[in-house]
Amino acid sequence: MEQFLTFGIVGLSTAAVYAIIGSGLVLTYTTTGVFNFAHGAAGMLAAFSYWQLTVGWGWPVVPALAVVLLVLAPGFGLLIERVLIRPVQALGEAEKLVMTVALLSGGIAFARWVWDPNAPRPLQPFFADRAPFHVGPATITWHQALTMVVAVAVAAGLWALLNRTRTGTEMRATVDDRALAKLTGADPVRASRVAWILGTQLAAVGGILIAPAVALDAGQLSLLIVSAYTAAVFGRLRSLPLTFAGAVVVGCLESFLTGYLPQNPYLPGLRLAAPALLLFLALLLFPHRRLRGRERRLARVPVPTMRGTAVLAAAIVMAGVVLATVLGEADLVTYGPLFSLGVVALSFVPLTGYAGQISLCQLSMAGIGAVAWAHLGAHGEVWALGAAVAIAALAGALIALPALRLSGVYLALGTAAFAVVLDRWIFTLPSFDLLGMRIALFEQGSVEVAGPSLFGWRLDGGAELMVFAAICLALASLGVAALRRGRFGRRLIALRDSEAAYATLGGRPLVAKVLAFALAAGIAGLGGALYGMQHRSITAEQFNLVAGLPIFLVAVIGGLGSVGNGLFSGAAFAGPSVLVGLWPGTRDLAAAAPALAGMGLGHSPDGLVSRFRRQWDPVGRDRLVLAALLAGLAVAWALRLGDVIEGWVFFCGSLAVALLARVWAAARWRAGIAAPDVPVEWWGVRRDWRRGDEEVLARGVAGG
Repeated sequence: MEQFLTFGIVGLSTAAVYAIIGSGLVLTYTTTGVFNFAHGAAGMLAAFSYWQLTVGWGWPVVPALAVVLLVLAPGFGLLIERVLIRPVQALGEAEKLVMTVALLSGGIAFARWVWDPNAPRPLQPFFADRAPFHVGPATITWHQALTMVVAVAVAAGLWALLNRTRTGTEMRATVDDRALAKLTGADPVRASRVAWILGTQLAAVGGILIAPAVALDAGQLSLLIVSAYTAAVFGRLRSLPLTFAGAVVVGCLESFLTGYLPQNPYLPGLRLAAPALLLFLALLLFPHRRLRGRERRLARVPVPTMRGTAVLAAAIVMAGVVLATVLGEADLVTYGPLFSLGVVALSFVPLTGYAGQISLCQLSMAGIGAVAWAHLGAHGEVWALGAAVAIAALAGALIALPALRLSGVYLALGTAAFAVVLDRWIFTLPSFDLLGMRIALFEQGSVEVAGPSLFGWRLDGGAELMVFAAICLALASLGVAALRRGRFGRRLIALRDSEAAYATLGGRPLVAKVLAFALAAGIAGLGGALYGMQHRSITAEQFNLVAGLPIFLVAVIGGLGSVGNGLFSGAAFAGPSVLVGLWPGTRDLAAAAPALAGMGLGHSPDGLVSRFRRQWDPVGRDRLVLAALLAGLAVAWALRLGDVIEGWVFFCGSLAVALLARVWAAARWRAGIAAPDVPVEWWGVRRDWRRGDEEVLARGVAGG
């Protein structure tokens, strides 16, 4: 009994922290309609800042707390609301979600940049010099007692704020109908600002309180938010009492699993994955009200032309051939994943861009494809690659079945929970038997991965595998383009626009969702297998949730409806490596590049791929400029193959030739030399407005 009470006290203390953090999530979502995936990152940064002030610089506790909670946390909340959230308030769920995911990824990268992740940073509990006291047979430390008292005070304060003050009424009314709330004299901007300030302060309080009990690690502290997600979902993202009840369930479950879970090689990961499992079950079992906020913007999904897609595929293959011939063996290892990660990023196009289903576990699907290929294709059998794709597709369909009733942020939470379960438990399992078959995953370490054998030719070199990955990305891009142009692609677009209308017209939304998840998971599984081939060996850590967030970010930045997103995403991942190669001191900045780009999504909500296509369209339409560009690149390639120039000279020279070609084509386009005939009604739309157009129109009207 004494042991039971001890674990219960520990569980209640942990639950108090989860309740504080979860209440901040509920407050932000109830007021602004934005689910803040970066809530844990805010608490993590507050904990690191508190450690820096108290331990690093020797400040007293009270001034340090005042600076963190009254200056840094409110300032951070204001920055989020003004710079990141307000510009994307009217965008779709994926675009709003990517802002907070970018902030989470950027916060982790920033913390690792400022504070060396390899250095230990112990943080003492509050009142550590005081002896604990006893309640019956249970022993309670003063830090645990303080945590529980703070949680109760937070609950009372938030209830009073939301239900007994004008500010709270404004905050609740703003998200239901911003325009109507404004007509009644409320200030939606002020309400959102107050919500983000208070939410960030609560995250900071929770981060500081839990930091003494865990390692002061950026990734671990940020992902403690999964337990707070579970508490918030217990409260259905709107009820503070139910959120606190959910926190008690999660905290006590973790504590009792620590004390009573049997010693078994298959169960240690279960304790770590328990909050994510509980989150997944809560999402499936609890009824959910409609998602908060009525404003929604659906991005246009262009129909790719077969000619344009064929040119894209040829460019991908040619890029693979050029890189394979000019890069050394060390550089092939560095830039090798360019095309394989591009395949993984391409999986978001049919799933999120076409079908409108948000998934944060695509890299986990890639991990399933990689480990399936590693075991089935150990001798390079080509059929094993198809089997790996099929196994990943089956896993995607299995995810879709329980997640069919989820949408928007709930679906994002469900797929994130599934990814965490795979990271912390499934991928860590030793080999086991299932229905008479021996199942092996990562063998609690690394798994060797072999290259494929094609027509008796074993592809095991870096150059050969890069060309093979480029061909696979080109074929996948052609397939996704054909999907968009076909009947099923149009059905997916209709499903995204309105599930109710799609069902009314005879569609089967459940079947369409399962097929979309399976297709996207199969594409991701192909990318994972290619990624494993190029790295020669794989570990579970390469496919965890944190590693997958930058891929989601880059895919959304590129444009979820663009077939060229695969090539763009691969190039975006290679870009930081190029920057580090030129200036090694920018390594930390390069790690934060995807997050920084994601935070700028509000300036290009339709994606950068479509923007680049418009900017480079004059080059493709001008035969003279295009011929000159290809000739210049061919000369640079020949010089590099002949060792006349070095790799960096080839790269910089090719980039300069391309930029000059773009400037030349734009100048010829503006002058009308290479511009095609555009009907007068499309002037200013399909081409830029020119000085003489007004005179031409005036003469035409006068002559008519």
